[in-house]
Amino acid sequence: MEREVRSRLELAVTEPAELVLSVAVSAHYEPDHESLTTTLDGAPVTASEFHDHSGTRLHRVQVPAGTFVAEYHAHVLGEGAHTIGREYDLFSYRLPSRYVESDTLAATAAAEFAGIDDPIDLLAAVSSWVGTRLSYVTGSSLPTDGAVRTLLSRQGVCRDYAHLCVALLRARGIAARMAAVYAPGLHPMEFHAVAEAWVEGAWRVVDATALAPRQSLLRIATGRDAADTAFLTVLSGRADLVTLEVSAVVDELAFDDVRDLVSIH
Repeated sequence: MEREVRSRLELAVTEPAELVLSVAVSAHYEPDHESLTTTLDGAPVTASEFHDHSGTRLHRVQVPAGTFVAEYHAHVLGEGAHTIGREYDLFSYRLPSRYVESDTLAATAAAEFAGIDDPIDLLAAVSSWVGTRLSYVTGSSLPTDGAVRTLLSRQGVCRDYAHLCVALLRARGIAARMAAVYAPGLHPMEFHAVAEAWVEGAWRVVDATALAPRQSLLRIATGRDAADTAFLTVLSGRADLVTLEVSAVVDELAFDDVRDLVSIH
């Protein structure tokens, strides 16, 4: 498999800011070509890289006021390393988190998925249930919305679909997490968010939006919910997103069936 991804962020920094970017592909890949450039008003600024325990690569920059631009490009041949199920992760990914109120949705999950005991069947059922009950509406949700509000409003974008899937799976006792990805075939092209569940000894993708084939996804970040997987975090100061451009292509798009067990590689 051959995949090529690009992203470009332009920010208006109105107060000196500390920014953390999550746009590089995960440490599970070894790109044959990769570059990240960060500038302020056209002049280079230094970005320092650090990782979290799941392989997410983060880049921190500190900038004064001005126009900040980050451009990323990677070319990846073949597949990345498998992500493993660490004991603590398999525990923590069954607990409620900031945007995944699985305890509040426990009764809903029990009622809607009663009698579905096989984990594989549960993944397909949750994906189909969320996909048929939500409408994908760009701009319909707030950055602070979690799974409960998404269910009540019956609409959202990919992060909202993923949050609801993760919440329902955790409520049924399945370890589930969120992944930010580059998604060849996605239209319109953007950063994409999907759910992952630990089933039969591997992390399996659940994407209720069905907007891109899961087989070609390229992992960026992994975590409990959107708090761990945002492409931009403003730790201090003020920076507003002006433009965001994302591109992701693969040599051949696969046919995807919601009933198949698929992992991100």
